[in-house]
Amino acid sequence: MSDPLPTILVPGLGCSARLYRDQIPALWPFGPVTVADHRRDDSMDGIARRILVSAPPRFALAGLSMGGFIALAIMRLAPERVARLALLDTNARADTPDRTAERERFIALAQRGNFAEVNGILTPRYLHPKRHNDESFRTIIREMAEDVGVEGFVRQQRAIMGRPDSRPMLASIRCPTSVLVGDSDAATPPALSEEIANAIPGARLTIIKECGHLSTLECPDEVNTALVQWMNA
Repeated sequence: MSDPLPTILVPGLGCSARLYRDQIPALWPFGPVTVADHRRDDSMDGIARRILVSAPPRFALAGLSMGGFIALAIMRLAPERVARLALLDTNARADTPDRTAERERFIALAQRGNFAEVNGILTPRYLHPKRHNDESFRTIIREMAEDVGVEGFVRQQRAIMGRPDSRPMLASIRCPTSVLVGDSDAATPPALSEEIANAIPGARLTIIKECGHLSTLECPDEVNTALVQWMNA
């Protein structure tokens, strides 16, 4: 067996360690697994630096959605420390004016005490249509939002709004890279993952059928298969 390689998993907006409940056991045989805390800073570089301070000297790095934005920030700051990179259901582009305006509305709602309303708006975007009324998925999304809290959510939105366009640096990525997306991802459609995979030399693209944005929860077996292949590449 090869030497252990630690893995750092970075959750998405409004998500907590619960997002990776099914991936931690699958990745644990390869080495220690840590879920990053991304609630405490309001910039991508700030979050990335906090993660790097406590991270092992070299590690595998996976992020979903906002977690992918953070992973790309880590790649800008310390590419030599990342042995493998996995970008799940994410986007390398900067925020658009329309999305930024919507985020400001969500921040205002949350700060006025309507955090549950924000969660209700976002939940259908995160799930495949056939899971929209599945109470088990709605429950875990609500629990993750509670884990993050209003203040953490606001900081996350500020960080997302201020993120740079990462597309210019994609061609410089040299570590084994897995790009994965659900075929029905409404939040970060497959074309955005295809763009990333086409720009990173040697990247492997996986598109999961009948899957929305929260692929790790919706289709854990398929995601785990892709991640194990990534770790063995």
